[in-house]
Amino acid sequence: MPVAHDIEEPATDADATGEGLPINEVFYSLQGEGTLAGVPSVFVRTSGCNLRCWFCDSYHTSWEPTGAWRDVDSIVEEVQSHEQAGHVVLTGGEPLIHEESVELLERLAAEGYHTTVETNGTINRDAPIDLASISPKLASSTPTPERDPKGEGEWEQKHEQNRIDMDALSQMVDDYEAQLKFVVTDETDLSEITDLVDRVREATATTVADDDVLLMPEGMTREQLDGTRSEVAELAMEYGYRYTPRLHVDLWNDAPGT
Repeated sequence: MPVAHDIEEPATDADATGEGLPINEVFYSLQGEGTLAGVPSVFVRTSGCNLRCWFCDSYHTSWEPTGAWRDVDSIVEEVQSHEQAGHVVLTGGEPLIHEESVELLERLAAEGYHTTVETNGTINRDAPIDLASISPKLASSTPTPERDPKGEGEWEQKHEQNRIDMDALSQMVDDYEAQLKFVVTDETDLSEITDLVDRVREATATTVADDDVLLMPEGMTREQLDGTRSEVAELAMEYGYRYTPRLHVDLWNDAPGT
């Protein structure tokens, strides 16, 4: 159930020193992306992000972050209310900007949940994470003035400087079972993707197989995906990477809480 957008905005970016977590929404749905697509899961979406992708599909966790501060006990209690689910997805925003994400993951692990963390790969924390779903941000994600959804462009330089942290990214790949999930806008992204995958392989002790590299079409609505999915599927076959759908968009379009 989404948190109403008129709730007081939580602290964002690295300001995550208070008790609890700023929660935008907690909901039960199917995992729509990646190697676990189709698995019933409880999603815990934190508010706040250290980047600003112009096409962000969770606008109210980044560009205009909203939510309510909640303690870990209440979050776990709501997760447990969805008795059918054995999987929990911690997402955002960027959940790992918040130190309290570690406590939440520890509690969920103690309760026997499989945990996926959806992250941009710029922050690594020591936590019980079963699957690190890492989505490194490509140059095509940078909010240039003409693509900035707020029309201001003040995030362009900061986003571009911070969108890749190879130390954090490679350490996360070594520390956890991981998938590298790239949002693809068109074929021009592939040279950057292959270069970044090569750099990760050089920087890690872990074998990163082509099956661990996922190409996902950019698009927040069915109509937008209609314009990208076929091309991205063809690119996945051409390069030997895995294609991942956006199942939740296919099923429910851009409905909140999915």
